[in-house]
Amino acid sequence: MGKFAKGFFLGTVATLTAVASGVFAFHQTVIKPVEEQEERFDANRRAAIRKGRSAHQG
Repeated sequence: MGKFAKGFFLGTVATLTAVASGVFAFHQTVIKPVEEQEERFDANRRAAIRKGRSAHQG
């Protein structure tokens, strides 16, 4: 029974590690670039609003 428990525990840890690394890799390759692109769009939008308002000041 000791070998089974040790193997089961090791398998569980290995599976959890694989899942965690997969989630991390997915976040780095898919989610993070989309968030960065949205940030750039928001920054450009804010800059355009500032330029538009300052162009009509005087």
